[in-house]
Amino acid sequence: MFKNRNYNLKWDKLDNTAQIFPVIAREGMSNVYRVSVILNEDIDGTALQVALEKVLPHFDVFRCCMKIGLFWYYFEENKRPVPQVKEEYTYPCMYINPYSNNHYLFRLNYYKNRINLEVFHALTDGNGAFSFLKEITYQYLRLKHPEEYKDVKDSLGAETSLDTSDSYLSNYKKKQKKTYKTKRAVCIKGEKLPVNQFAIIHGMMSLQDIKKAAKSYDVTINQYLVGVYTWAIYTAYLNKRQSEKPITACVPVNLRPYFGSDTNKNFFVVVTSVFEPEKENYTFEEVLGIVKESLSKQITKENLEKLFSYNVSNEMNVLLRAIPLFLKKIAMKQVYNASAKANTTTLTNLGIIGASEPYTDHIDRFEAVLSMSKGQNIKLTAVSFKDIITLTFSACIRDNNIQKAFFRKLSEDGIDIRIETNGVYYD
Repeated sequence: MFKNRNYNLKWDKLDNTAQIFPVIAREGMSNVYRVSVILNEDIDGTALQVALEKVLPHFDVFRCCMKIGLFWYYFEENKRPVPQVKEEYTYPCMYINPYSNNHYLFRLNYYKNRINLEVFHALTDGNGAFSFLKEITYQYLRLKHPEEYKDVKDSLGAETSLDTSDSYLSNYKKKQKKTYKTKRAVCIKGEKLPVNQFAIIHGMMSLQDIKKAAKSYDVTINQYLVGVYTWAIYTAYLNKRQSEKPITACVPVNLRPYFGSDTNKNFFVVVTSVFEPEKENYTFEEVLGIVKESLSKQITKENLEKLFSYNVSNEMNVLLRAIPLFLKKIAMKQVYNASAKANTTTLTNLGIIGASEPYTDHIDRFEAVLSMSKGQNIKLTAVSFKDIITLTFSACIRDNNIQKAFFRKLSEDGIDIRIETNGVYYD
């Protein structure tokens, strides 16, 4: 919630996770992600602009700009005009220059029947972004189909949360020790695409087929997807060779279900799936078993609490809080650069995205795209809607053998896949 200061400026703190993003953000490493909704009709840009103007005032998390303080970055209420909705004209997840965006830290654009919300990660995570995007979509559909929705109240849905509390602060336990170790991981290298070019591959398939495949290996959907992804890297990049460096996949975990939170701010923690190829020619079952064990031990409420509590404890340290921001930035960059070497890639599963019943017939599916991070040249997202799960690879390197190996393995497991790309690999 924005807080009133004595001279009537409204401001808010960045949450614990958000603090790193303005320190490391730049062209080429934007820390911007995209969530999208695909409708069954082409988008009217004028109506979408009106929908944004109606919905934005309700969402404090998005209605702000970033300021630089003496000790920390902070958010301030943004009273400038709403950002201009445009037809998509760049690749996804490009850096958001606040000075050319009325100082807002998100953008809304569209292409044919797809609405894209791109968000600087300091604002919120995928959960908060989808909440905002869905309300914009509902408002848009009411504007475009007034007769169909004449009996529907023109307001936010009852299930939409406007909570802006910092759930890290309200749930952390004091004096936690660091519970994780870092080791330099496999880095997927290759010919880089031109600056600001971004390769996207969407794979759409039945969620029931994915569930069936995962059940056949006695693993969860998340463990199965991470296992197949790790297998694809092992076979297509390492060629099943032994490696002193592990294949390490970052797996963000939504903390809201574990701690009863409904915040629109960031509230997640990252666990890591670690596979160390200590020999040659592992089978898929062996790789999947290692991934399953690695994730199972980490994804418990107790361990998740330890992971974010350690970070919050550092933030709350009185001595560290008194250090000026310019010195904090130097230290934070060093810590980030060191930890980045321990990660091969990221797979984030945003789960099943629900939609209010009056609007579901107009919605085909949802998608998400991640931008690149230091040392991570390829990433993967998973988003489900109804019986469709959409798996999206984003990459800044030209080689796509890992993606091919990933989808090939799914196909071998009996899953029918429909592929879409943004055409970069055909240039």
